[in-house]
Amino acid sequence: MTLSKDPLLQPYTLKHLTLKNRIMSTSHEPAYSEDGMPKDRYRLYHLEKAKGGMALTMTAGSAIVSEDSPPAFGNLYAYSDEIVPWLKKIADDCHEHDCAVMIQLTHLGRRTGWNKGDWLPVLSASPVREPAHRAFPKEIEDWDIERIVADYAVAAQRMQAAGLDGIEIEAYGHLMDGFWSPATNHREDEYGGSLENRMRFSNMVLEAIRKATGPDFIVGIRMVADEQWDIGLSKDDGIEIARKLVAGGNVDFLNIIRGHIDHDAHLNNVIPIQGMAASPHLDFAGEVRAATKFPVFHAARIADVATARHAIAEGKLDMVGMTRAHIADPHIVKKIEEGREAQIRPCVGATYCLDRIYEGGGALCIHNAATGREAKIPHVIPKTTGSVRRAVVVGAGPAGLEAARVLAERGHRVDVLEATGEAGGQILLAARNPRRKELIGIVDWRLAELERLGVAIHYNVFAEAADVLEHHPDLVIVATGGIAQNPVLSAGDDLVVSSWDIIAGAVKPEGPVLLYDDNGAHSGMTAAELIANAGAELEVVSPERMFAPEIGGMNHVPYAKAFAEKNVRVTINTRLKSVRRDGNSLVATLASDYSESATTERRVAQVVVEHGTMPMADLYLELKPLSRNLGAVDYKALIRREHPVVVKNPAGSFDLIRIGDAVASRNIHAGIYDAMRYGLLF
Repeated sequence: MTLSKDPLLQPYTLKHLTLKNRIMSTSHEPAYSEDGMPKDRYRLYHLEKAKGGMALTMTAGSAIVSEDSPPAFGNLYAYSDEIVPWLKKIADDCHEHDCAVMIQLTHLGRRTGWNKGDWLPVLSASPVREPAHRAFPKEIEDWDIERIVADYAVAAQRMQAAGLDGIEIEAYGHLMDGFWSPATNHREDEYGGSLENRMRFSNMVLEAIRKATGPDFIVGIRMVADEQWDIGLSKDDGIEIARKLVAGGNVDFLNIIRGHIDHDAHLNNVIPIQGMAASPHLDFAGEVRAATKFPVFHAARIADVATARHAIAEGKLDMVGMTRAHIADPHIVKKIEEGREAQIRPCVGATYCLDRIYEGGGALCIHNAATGREAKIPHVIPKTTGSVRRAVVVGAGPAGLEAARVLAERGHRVDVLEATGEAGGQILLAARNPRRKELIGIVDWRLAELERLGVAIHYNVFAEAADVLEHHPDLVIVATGGIAQNPVLSAGDDLVVSSWDIIAGAVKPEGPVLLYDDNGAHSGMTAAELIANAGAELEVVSPERMFAPEIGGMNHVPYAKAFAEKNVRVTINTRLKSVRRDGNSLVATLASDYSESATTERRVAQVVVEHGTMPMADLYLELKPLSRNLGAVDYKALIRREHPVVVKNPAGSFDLIRIGDAVASRNIHAGIYDAMRYGLLF
């Protein structure tokens, strides 16, 4: 067997542990836990990455060591003996694929809420509030320190008993580095002041862990080495902390973070999203490695293989974290090994995964419906065991392209009919925002896959029933999407323009503009951002009690930044009632859901509205009486992963399924999930 010369595929020895390649998934909390335990959903998520060839999967975004560190986003309970057998299942399964398993341990400190878990007081080095989680922490006392140090040590023993290959201590934005940073440590006792004093707590923890687990167990630390904050840790401070940790002899690797995370705006700089620089902290991590001469791991939007390869080849890192990239495609390593890099599903930086976590949901990839659903949906599409279908997919948006891909992978014969001259559907609109142009990767990857699979796309076919029937299908998937619709107004429906008009460039912003958005998703906010950047005076009005509720905190940041810089006015709890023309102006009447008497008016040049989409259902309704199932779907069967079509019209010649926005206004992930789960059942 010829050994690969690819830097990413070279083994790496960490203490006694040999990792088979240089690719890892760093600690993150997918929020798949059940009662604080990593049960089957959690296990299968990590197992898939092991099957995909990864060398090291780091479980848990901050498994909590103490009861007074309540879960903020699905954290695992490392303080409970109950966790040991669950983690052992993960370790045993991943080890069968030669994938090492570690876990991250922490006390969240002030990065949680007091009204969670057992309602115990939140604590930190000093009583400095964290804006993101809003708790006012108490100043940690000597007896707190004593018990928490002991909790770390016992938690580490549990991880060792579970057969994990090592642990990683979290020290960015949590209790441990809360002592390090002058921004959060204002103490005047032996835990404050000098760097040695500020490191006292972390040294106590590491010494207790080492004493509890012995000299051979692998212990690392994920640490902030530069808070990029005028009141926080400087780069020099961070590198000095790293040197001292190495000299102390209680850690085996450093996992480097740069930035601070006490607010969503700052978190985005640590974990960049689309439209931001890729791998922004890679060179800095390399500086820490050079300064310490010690094993260094790192992850921060290293989304492509070329950058990961560069990081290893140039000696910047010893292990490269491709965490969100593996949420998009857990089989990256396998595809590299097999010479199939072009088939790697790209991470497009949408960060739908993390936004769902931080908003209280489980991580989902915007365009991989299998991630987090491994128990029901395979990442590798199996061939059908039934008859080969003749399928027609109408619409080449994300849902239609995914349906065609899945059906073709199953072995069916597929044709795609697209009304326009270009595939992509609403993604083409979304990507017109320069900051979100990476979304086009969702389309490009599927087009490449369909070319590989031999699927024909027939463009400029505004399909009617006859166009579909001439292909003699026995399966028709309608993925025609939707079109922009107006909210219900008492008057002036003809005086408003849609967010789509603005995004597509069909209508130019003419200020002052009032943008009314009662959908709260990306389309309205994208239109607002484009209007603001065009220089028009803008007010965004929403009936919601919070701003853009369908957009998570990380994607909220760039919109909020643009609005702040362009002096955009944001008004919530307010509904657009009507629009009338008055001379050269429009007058928008605004009302409140909370008071019938509270109305006001705005005189503007333009009113833009965002109210989701209306399904383009004409073709579906035309085909429905000709189909075997009359369009009906057995949802109970669909949920059970059984064939969802029931024959209602024996004279029909094809089964008819409608997916994505052709059913109702939703989002990209919903359309792709529809396509995947239906496609797997034929």
